[in-house]
Amino acid sequence: MSKETRRAIFIIIAANFIICLGWSLVIPVEPFIKNEYHLTAGEMGMMTSLFAFTQFLFSPLVGRLSDRVGRAPILTVGLFLFAFSQFIFALANSLLWFDLSRLIGGVAAAMVGTTSMALAADLSSERERARVIGWISAAFSGGLIIGPGIGGILANLSYKTPFWFAGVSGILAALVFIFGMPSHLKERSHGKLVDGVPLRTGSFKQLLNKSIITLFFMILVASFGLAGFESIYTLYVNQVFHFSLNQIALVLILNGIFSLFLQVVLFDRLVNWVGEIGLTRICFLVSMAGILWILVAHTAVEVIVATLLIFCAFDVLRPAITTLLTRFGKNNQGLINGVNMSLTSIGNIAGPIFAGTLMDQNPSLPYLIVAIIMFCSALITWVVSYEMKQQRSTQ
Repeated sequence: MSKETRRAIFIIIAANFIICLGWSLVIPVEPFIKNEYHLTAGEMGMMTSLFAFTQFLFSPLVGRLSDRVGRAPILTVGLFLFAFSQFIFALANSLLWFDLSRLIGGVAAAMVGTTSMALAADLSSERERARVIGWISAAFSGGLIIGPGIGGILANLSYKTPFWFAGVSGILAALVFIFGMPSHLKERSHGKLVDGVPLRTGSFKQLLNKSIITLFFMILVASFGLAGFESIYTLYVNQVFHFSLNQIALVLILNGIFSLFLQVVLFDRLVNWVGEIGLTRICFLVSMAGILWILVAHTAVEVIVATLLIFCAFDVLRPAITTLLTRFGKNNQGLINGVNMSLTSIGNIAGPIFAGTLMDQNPSLPYLIVAIIMFCSALITWVVSYEMKQQRSTQ
């Protein structure tokens, strides 16, 4: 990897960290928004869903567009659009404007998330790709971990301050990308090579083989199960095990530390050791075992250890699947990452609704079903592995 390419990748990592920091800054102030404007829980839930819904709609479109016109223009517009959405939220004084901000934010998320992963895949060789995607995933995690704490501090000035800060962070990320990225990597690059990686657009029909269709189905099933688990975790441990806010905070802090270590230090080594598909399978099985452990646990220590196993498996699972997808992407990295984000968004929309509804009937029922989903996802990895071998033998 050349010095310029390495510099470009670090700029992508920095931009993603700043954006994720901005997204998570607003988490602590959501209850104040609800109370200040007398919104219902349903209206707040709809506001959240709008973000995921527009991300779901636009991710494949944005990915395909970036394959055609280049990554840099889409990523730059997405960063400025994110800042714009945050400024709208800071100035909003009615539900309509809050919802509009979330709609624009979802489009920005599709543009930044999809394009940055595709650009990283374009700039890295297959041997280096796992490490690069692990770093970007760590940037996402780091921003999401640090953001709520900073947002809570800024909210002491005003509950709108985190949104102004998030908007400024978006502009800062855009400027870092515009002025820091080597100019020849920001140009339209159809038919060119960057470190030996082709960047021109290929045919989408080339992606629609049995391996990629099965992999997309696995992503949909897995994201549904993961979102279902994460969405009710704090409710479950509080209701069943009477976890306090301090205990929940401890779990999240420990998970953040382990997550960063796994993604930055160990992820590349794990991929080299067992491969993307093997690592994905192990993560599914570990998460299933952890969920079942929580269901039979009797002490808080057991719950905390099991939770850390589950969250660490989730944190490795996401970049493992993304790395595996890039092997199929070839000249369609934008499109394939867009479909990945779109399917993940479907899971993020449906999973929490599914888990919350079942939890009202029985607190353990959604987790039992999620454990079954994780087991089924692990089985699907063997199907993907078989299809990949068949495809290679055919070629």
